Amino acid sequence: MEARDTTSTIRDYLRQSAAETEAELSRSLAPSWEMPKTLRESMSYSLGAGGKRIRPSLVLTAAEAIRGSAADRKSALPVACAVEYIHTYSLIHDDLPAMDNDDFRRGKPTNHKVFGEAMAILAGDALLTHAFKLVAHTAKLGVPAETALAISEELAELAGASGMVGGQAADMLGEQGITSIAELEYIHLHKTSDLIVFSVKSGGRIGCASNRQLDLLELFGRNLGLAFQIQDDILDLVGDAEKLGKPTNSDVEQQKVTYPYLIGLDESKALVSRLTDQAKSAIIEAGLAEPSRLLQIADYLVHRDH
Repeated sequence: MEARDTTSTIRDYLRQSAAETEAELSRSLAPSWEMPKTLRESMSYSLGAGGKRIRPSLVLTAAEAIRGSAADRKSALPVACAVEYIHTYSLIHDDLPAMDNDDFRRGKPTNHKVFGEAMAILAGDALLTHAFKLVAHTAKLGVPAETALAISEELAELAGASGMVGGQAADMLGEQGITSIAELEYIHLHKTSDLIVFSVKSGGRIGCASNRQLDLLELFGRNLGLAFQIQDDILDLVGDAEKLGKPTNSDVEQQKVTYPYLIGLDESKALVSRLTDQAKSAIIEAGLAEPSRLLQIADYLVHRDH
């Protein structure tokens, strides 16, 4: 009963965090900005398509966890939106015919299926660029300028060539030949983990985390992100397409190398569990004022079905 109650509580919490993010997202792209109507529609289509909003929730949760401060959580909202902008742009581009060639995302036709490939690319470009404006906006909410600058620098690194984009490039190169377990780990760590690392560290910076706490938040994000992606690999095999919002077995059909393909389904599940335990240990060691939500999110992501 206690496990079910905890799961229900964290689901409610994540829904609340997603609602906070949604409200801020609706204000984040100024109506007064002049741009072609179709570009705005394309950006808004994917940005407003829903999803778990895990990364923004991690930003908000980490910000509040350091000192137990709701004010830090509020100051972190623009960064929560920024990471969702980055994540959304990456999904738009990942779905393109030249990349993963997907027809559905979050239960809806992918952006290029609705607006065409050129507009989808431009919408992704615009979302990426606007994310950095949102980070800069935190300085107007009382976040020290040097903190906003550190967050912006880390976002460029973790979302760019040495981070998420590098992971995507390695994924594409891996599809052209056999991928080893080391290469697959590199792909997952950069394609998925790096944005999760950014989420918790940026929230930590806003909450005035110490350098030691930032290092442990990075370890938490690295392990959680890898577990999260391996769980995605598992769900592609055994998940419910309706809950996932996209077809299952797409990795198999595209002959993509995954953890279950390389080490088997049972060992993949065991690895998710081990990585999650390591992530939680980092949070416990960090000595945060309010660590419970981060620990609950880690457990929830292991047992999720979508």
